[in-house]
Amino acid sequence: MIRALVSMTILLSSAPMVRAETGCTRSMLEAATDSYIAAQAAGDLSRMSLSGKVECRENMSVTTKEKGLWNTALPIAFHRSIHDVPRCQSFTEVIVTEGGHPYVLGTRLAVDDGKVTEIDSLVSDDDDWLFNAEDYLKYSTAEDWRVLPPDDRISRQDLVDAANRYFDFVFLDEGIRPPWGAPCARLEGGTYTNPENEDKDTCQIPAPLGELFIVNRTFVVDEEMGTVNVFCRFGDSKEGMPDSHLFRLVKGRYRWIHTISINLTGEPIVIDPPPVAVPETE
Repeated sequence: MIRALVSMTILLSSAPMVRAETGCTRSMLEAATDSYIAAQAAGDLSRMSLSGKVECRENMSVTTKEKGLWNTALPIAFHRSIHDVPRCQSFTEVIVTEGGHPYVLGTRLAVDDGKVTEIDSLVSDDDDWLFNAEDYLKYSTAEDWRVLPPDDRISRQDLVDAANRYFDFVFLDEGIRPPWGAPCARLEGGTYTNPENEDKDTCQIPAPLGELFIVNRTFVVDEEMGTVNVFCRFGDSKEGMPDSHLFRLVKGRYRWIHTISINLTGEPIVIDPPPVAVPETE
């Protein structure tokens, strides 16, 4: 039964998701993400080219452009963006370690004719999953996320399938076969599974961890970068934990996985044991 449900989840989540955006270019998306970083650093949304009816969400709740964290000036230590030209969307990872309040942000933009029509931001800080901005900065900046050579890339559908297989293996069915790679590392909130970059370490988790449906999956795909970002909720379409998983694949195998998960309960999250790496078998 679980495997049947997993198959249905994959079909639903991997359904055709590309909507044609006439006139969208990579340079247009890069300009939009650059303007977002400038606006967030200054705490001034006027630095972005916004649509008159821009839609705003923070931690998957509807808000207004006047209320989001983007109105607070933040000393950004590092940021990284991916760009999905067919959907005219982007995803940006933002790390803040100074200024008295550390954050790790995951922000999506939707762009139409050069104007930002949607801002969708996950804001993680001390109460969230394994949060440690200093370690997130340390490990994220040490990774190589350059544009991949053409021979190392896979299709956007293969990237979406790789993301779905990860979730469905970890939370539902050990019969799923995700494209594990070695070396690989998961960066979850700040916890890193392969700090020594050991060649045999994979991103595999002893699974399944339990029967938990990962719902409301939406994707931003950058084939040139070998990346797919998934926004989703854990277990409940309205109250489940808001989550971002960013997957980097090289030659079709996981290389790095970054996680930002938002704790909506107001209670501390206790993890015992913390995430670990699984060595590659001979």
